[in-house]
Amino acid sequence: MSRNVLITGASRGIGKSIAKAFAKQGDNLILTCLNSIEDLEKYAAELEREFGIRVRAVKCDMSDYEAVKALFADIDDLDILINNAGVAYIGLLTDMEKEDWDRVLGTNLDALFFTSKFAVPMMLKKHSGRIINISSVWGNVGASCEVAYSASKGGVNSFTKALAKELAPSGIAVNAIACGVIDTDMNRKHLSDEDLEELKNEIPMDRLGRAEEVAELTVKLSDAPSYMTGQIITIDGGWI
Repeated sequence: MSRNVLITGASRGIGKSIAKAFAKQGDNLILTCLNSIEDLEKYAAELEREFGIRVRAVKCDMSDYEAVKALFADIDDLDILINNAGVAYIGLLTDMEKEDWDRVLGTNLDALFFTSKFAVPMMLKKHSGRIINISSVWGNVGASCEVAYSASKGGVNSFTKALAKELAPSGIAVNAIACGVIDTDMNRKHLSDEDLEELKNEIPMDRLGRAEEVAELTVKLSDAPSYMTGQIITIDGGWI
């Protein structure tokens, strides 16, 4: 039976791969993006044609409460929520402006509160549901020159554990995936080829992760027993 899945930040990278992985399962999708709505609409149409499912593309700033509220006003049933939208900032804390901090924390952490606030009531009605938050290994250990990003992902991990406890009696599982270095446009935007090569040499598997691998894990987690909840699952090639 087809499930209804909302995936935020689905126009590229990990989110785009997650969308395809769930499309292959025959699930119906709602996909969001901030700046690439035309590309996302084309991708949605491709997924519909290839897999015979319903896919809706929506432009939405996930850090904007009113925008997220409007997004959910058009959703009447939801089985799986995947909070993937995220942004990064690399640089010294002293060089960071308040606007940079607000953008990172708003997109990476505030959005989880917004989406969960509106998604949970729909799941409670069915006494079932899955919330999967895409986190980072930096949320576990912190990263130099990525204080805001690390803080936001640490918050994602704590949010996940706390909400899992709150919703466990209702049969709703809440988990997170802590990603290592994944070969995405976002990482290539912020890291040079030399940086990526240096990171690769530190990873026991001697390569960067693939977005498709994160997507595969996300689908498996969505099918896991509901007793598996409150977990931060790391996928990093044995790095950390």
